[in-house]
Amino acid sequence: MEQGKIDRINMLARKSKAEGLTEAERKEQALLRQEFLADIRRNLRAQLDQIDVVNADGTTENLGEKYGNKEAN
Repeated sequence: MEQGKIDRINMLARKSKAEGLTEAERKEQALLRQEFLADIRRNLRAQLDQIDVVNADGTTENLGEKYGNKEAN
């Protein structure tokens, strides 16, 4: 997510606490938050897919391959 959108999320949060938001601003804030959370989930999934686990028998398996590199919805 680009920095401008993150700045907008923070600005809307500050405005919400200080004076409240209009209906349009609340909808914008909800959409930006959903996009932000989707990016976090996608990044976390990519990191987890890179983890290799060494089993007790000495074999190594990649979690991304084991669980199919499923894309988070």
